Amino acid sequence: MADGRGAPDAASRQQASWEPNAAAWTAAVRAGAIASRRRGTDAAIIAACAAAPGLRVLDVGCGEGWLSRALAEAGASVLGVDASRPLIDAAAAAGGARFAVASYATLVADPSVAAGPFDLVVCNFALLDEDLVPLLASLARRLAPAGRLVIQTVHPGVAAGEAGYVEGWREETFAGFGEGFAAPMPWYFRRLSGWFAAIGAAGLAVSSLEEPQAADGSVLSLLLTCRGAGDASG
Repeated sequence: MADGRGAPDAASRQQASWEPNAAAWTAAVRAGAIASRRRGTDAAIIAACAAAPGLRVLDVGCGEGWLSRALAEAGASVLGVDASRPLIDAAAAAGGARFAVASYATLVADPSVAAGPFDLVVCNFALLDEDLVPLLASLARRLAPAGRLVIQTVHPGVAAGEAGYVEGWREETFAGFGEGFAAPMPWYFRRLSGWFAAIGAAGLAVSSLEEPQAADGSVLSLLLTCRGAGDASG
């Protein structure tokens, strides 16, 4: 539902929610408790990343590290970063890739953090804030020439909910994800035009748009591959 409180409050509650929810989120991901992931979003992001030996990858908002591990298993050199210390601790304990605590504000302010360059930067359901331009611009600067930024997010045409197709803060209660979630998570709903506007303002261009579907044909997510605005490669 829409969040009636102001954006600063929503943003701070979003960041704070990952401390009490870290253990429950880790358990849900590792138990395969999230239906949309089983139905195809996990497979879609792995396919879009097209990991190969030697690929240099930055996994932004990596959570407990499942995607970092999957890409590393394909031979990529992967660094996963997340603002939540408990989630990074869980990721590091599982191993399989390199992990570090880094907030989005830190990535924006300090180019030496996760400096790259990276052939691939991936944000898998990890771009939840209202103002994405500073972060996206900082990630663009970390890309190698011809590098890609791959974003998977909720599909605006499916996730609008009762609040309608209007940009604004909503709340995720994690219903159906399993037990132990202690706090709802505010997140910012963005229309398709809003995604393109933020990406363009960050000096990037969408080179590919995909709409992963489940076996029954239902749309699961929006998947955008972005490159530097001056990069004409496909």
